[in-house]
Amino acid sequence: MSTHSASATEARRVATGGAHGKAILLGEHAVVYGAPALALPLPALSCRAAVRRSKQARPGPLRLRRVVPVPQGLADETEEEVPEEFRLLLDAFARRAGLRETPPLEILLDSRIPPARGLGSSAANARALVHALDRLFDTGLSERDAFELVQVSERSAHGLASGIDALATGSTRPVLLAEGRHSTPPVGTAFQIVVADSGSGSGTRKAVAMLRDAFARDPGHGARFVDRSAELTRAALGDLTDGRLASLGRRLTACHDLLAGLGLTTERTDALAGTALDAGALGAKMSGGGLGGCVLALTATPKEAEAVAGALSREHDARTWTAPVTEGAGHDGS
Repeated sequence: MSTHSASATEARRVATGGAHGKAILLGEHAVVYGAPALALPLPALSCRAAVRRSKQARPGPLRLRRVVPVPQGLADETEEEVPEEFRLLLDAFARRAGLRETPPLEILLDSRIPPARGLGSSAANARALVHALDRLFDTGLSERDAFELVQVSERSAHGLASGIDALATGSTRPVLLAEGRHSTPPVGTAFQIVVADSGSGSGTRKAVAMLRDAFARDPGHGARFVDRSAELTRAALGDLTDGRLASLGRRLTACHDLLAGLGLTTERTDALAGTALDAGALGAKMSGGGLGGCVLALTATPKEAEAVAGALSREHDARTWTAPVTEGAGHDGS
């Protein structure tokens, strides 16, 4: 092969990166005010990015194609403008990689994570893209580098971004974010989490702004919310470590009630949580930004998870996914 042909082949090389969804178990919203939060990975909801250099000379991302899941397990491919959060991420990557400008790129994003549901779609998309870029340019990014680049995108997409989504979409174990540090908490016994889609988007940016304005008007209310959320999360961590699933479930339900008091739940998410509890779940709550999105339900066994998922499907026609959480030791993050 000639040098010219080899260079042309390298220029059109495709590099890929992956990530997955996540669900917030406890601590959403309060985490951006310094309270701890606990998130779980959702490996069944995967995301893959493929990147290659464009033949065109103009710098910057030229084309973004998305593979979007549609009913009956099929997928539809669309082409769209590259969103601002990706442009900022790509500019930051170019600086980190020592490139003089953002190179002309073509991006294909194949994500099976429903967007705007509080399942970490935006963070997973960004993380998959970062890993693909890292491989394309052979930059050898550290996990800290990858996290910081994902955060560039997340802050653009959501305004405030605690970092819990950026961490959990790349983890295989539960992630605790507390006092600016992340770790993997110990899990004393295995359990199941059923995730139910309410069918309406989670208004994360709207919810963040709503709480910011409310707490600015009444700082005491904000402080009480953050303190109560932190209390529930810390107690739940003890339950998680010791394998007290019934107690852990009660913390989840109490967290749902706390978020409902802030106006973050809807009739639909309240109904889904109630149905899950009636079907035998040990606890149930909204997850993520709220104002729509998803509900989580805790069960001890796969059979119980199947029963809860079946009830949510029958009574509410809700899409569901189940995530097993296995027993395991904890460790400090990097």
